[in-house]
Amino acid sequence: MNISESTSPETREALLAISVFAAFADGNKSEAERESVRRMAADLGGELSIALPMQVLSGRLTLGDAVGGLRTASDRLMAYEMALAVCETDEVLSPVETEFLADLKTRLGLAKSEAAPVERSVETITLPAPASEPAAAGASPDNAGMVLRYAILNGALELLPETLATVAIIPLQMKMVYRIGASHGHSLDRSHIKELAAAAGLGLGSQVVEGFARKLFKGLGRSVGGKIGGRAAEQLAGSGMSFASTYAIGHLADRYYAGGRKLATSEMKTSFESLKSSAMDLHAKYLPEIREKAATLTPESVLSLVRGSQSV
Repeated sequence: MNISESTSPETREALLAISVFAAFADGNKSEAERESVRRMAADLGGELSIALPMQVLSGRLTLGDAVGGLRTASDRLMAYEMALAVCETDEVLSPVETEFLADLKTRLGLAKSEAAPVERSVETITLPAPASEPAAAGASPDNAGMVLRYAILNGALELLPETLATVAIIPLQMKMVYRIGASHGHSLDRSHIKELAAAAGLGLGSQVVEGFARKLFKGLGRSVGGKIGGRAAEQLAGSGMSFASTYAIGHLADRYYAGGRKLATSEMKTSFESLKSSAMDLHAKYLPEIREKAATLTPESVLSLVRGSQSV
């Protein structure tokens, strides 16, 4: 489902607010997630209310207020799609998240027949990766090359118009970390990946909300290098962020598992920020490859990559 260029700022703000509600539906308002939302709010700037996510977190804006800002059936369906995608990002839906989504569906006035196709679509994207992907016996995996390939792919996904392309980024990052852990002899599950991300200061649910925000407010984002404005700048900024976060979490995971999981949390956060900063500079170098990759991607090929039936 795509976001129309004619969607009003009020509707865009309502959609974003509902995504923020979904990110914190389980009550896990970690500092990593809060900081991620703060950065997103600061990046929006300009004509939009940068205080919107903070209004959600403080309780000044209610879910009912946000739903009231949606005027069309298409907008209400998109709101449910985005909320479901955020809730299903990091693990199987918790009872609290299930209750939140049921309440949201009622508030949005969605019939079961309307919601079912969206639920099937999102669940397909967010299927968990295999528990491990062992390297071949005696192999010396090129983790640096693999991390770069995933970073290029996720940078390319941000250039696509489809909203759910954003949702595929997290499962692909998780698959990358599974593979890195396996290459160092570690068998990982989803909880290990969440712990690694949290220690690095990366909130998974909030990362998806940031991706939605970039697509919602394309054309109103900050300029890149002070020269490029509008939609192209916003897409380029989103591509850079996804490239950098993937590159950073991949190299951090390689260091972490190679060292026997012994890095301190403070050291992991410092390393992650340093790696991400370096990767933002690398993004321009690999931008031609990122654009070339984006030109080859279709919803079907993205799904194959997430499922693992197509290699990265």
